Amino acid sequence: MNITITPSAEKFIGRMIRFNGGPSFGFRLMVTAGGCSGLASEFTVEAEPRPGDNVLISNGVKLFLPAESRLLLEGVTIDFTDALMSSGLTFINPNAASCACSSSAAPGVATISVSSIAHKH
Repeated sequence: MNITITPSAEKFIGRMIRFNGGPSFGFRLMVTAGGCSGLASEFTVEAEPRPGDNVLISNGVKLFLPAESRLLLEGVTIDFTDALMSSGLTFINPNAASCACSSSAAPGVATISVSSIAHKH
């Protein structure tokens, strides 16, 4: 898997794991194709990966990735932005085609707002 997780994304994911499970838990990230930005996501904090999940460990943070998510995230950098108007995971795909919508995000960048992330325990 060629996925990069920035330190700020690791920190966010680590906080979600601590607040919703514990140090032995992992962050299951489900990414689907959709929308003008190219990606939609939701996450759960789980005790262990589900069958078919791959486990990516980045500085002690466990990320559980289903098959579809792995395909969509290949070559992508996962970041976390905390701005005045919105905060959330950002997926930066250098190979994405630009779209013709009026989105304020740069081509190949999908931002998933914290307020829109479905988190389940």
